[in-house]
Amino acid sequence: MLETSARLLRLLSLLQTRRDWSGADLAERLGVTGRTVRRDVDKLRSLGYPVHASTGTTGGYRLGAGAALPPLLLDDEEAVAVAIGLRTASGGTVAGIEETSVRALAKLEQVLPARLRGRVNALQSAMLPLPGRGPTVDPDALSVIASACRDHHRLRFDYRDRDGSETLREVEPLRLVNTGRRWYLVAFDIDRDDWRTFRVDRLTARTPTGPRFTPRDPPDQDLAAYTSYKLSNSAYRYQGVFTLHMPLDAAAEQIGPTSGVLEPLDAHSCTLRAGSNSLDGLAIWISLIGCEFEVHSPPELTTRLASVAARLTRAAHNSPTTD
Repeated sequence: MLETSARLLRLLSLLQTRRDWSGADLAERLGVTGRTVRRDVDKLRSLGYPVHASTGTTGGYRLGAGAALPPLLLDDEEAVAVAIGLRTASGGTVAGIEETSVRALAKLEQVLPARLRGRVNALQSAMLPLPGRGPTVDPDALSVIASACRDHHRLRFDYRDRDGSETLREVEPLRLVNTGRRWYLVAFDIDRDDWRTFRVDRLTARTPTGPRFTPRDPPDQDLAAYTSYKLSNSAYRYQGVFTLHMPLDAAAEQIGPTSGVLEPLDAHSCTLRAGSNSLDGLAIWISLIGCEFEVHSPPELTTRLASVAARLTRAAHNSPTTD
């Protein structure tokens, strides 16, 4: 049987791993009686941990939120994941949390066991983050949006389009999407009666949030693929559809989710859907992927490809060469 102090730590760790526990499950995990579990729960409460209990056949225990953040117990893998996440956040795209992330990382590393500190240091020494040049977002704005998504509250915000014009939008938020460089909000636009994707760095949320709403069916079951298509195709004048004669995995290494949508055809080829406001730009971009391909749409792109190819051929023939 575990000693009392060790058992309390074990009980706290169990309560943090899932939302609800029955008294019988906790007693079995700890190797004690139900009475001992109740007594240990009372001790955790005396230490400031808000452990809620319910009675009846479906009764059990739940660790709630308190006025202060209690110590968290992490296993080895969780501790390494948090440390790496804080290191990444210290140079990420959320403005204002870099210093806070470094402070939190310093506290975590101070109490890490030597075996874990070595793993974290090895990973960090191998990582070389490049300075980000993309836009940053306000962490408070992310918190407001995330809470509205979770609680199904309408959002009102001022939105700046790519041409600089501003509009007031009212939406039913569904999900935040992070592409690594930018944050996007997928939401149902009330005035436009349709789903829209908004860049978070271009919006200024108005608070308080609006009334609660009944969630709609999402625009697609695969929300990641939906967002990828919206970002890489629907916003552009021309939508290209191509067959690439290269495996899907190889194509995905060159084409990110904000550049195009890939679908497998067979083991050696895939379909690419990508958009552009320029036929010349689309022609040059598709030719640089480095594989054989066919164009299915738009039909005018084939003519533009021939024109670009002729121009490149003339440049190659007319340019001076060196021995």
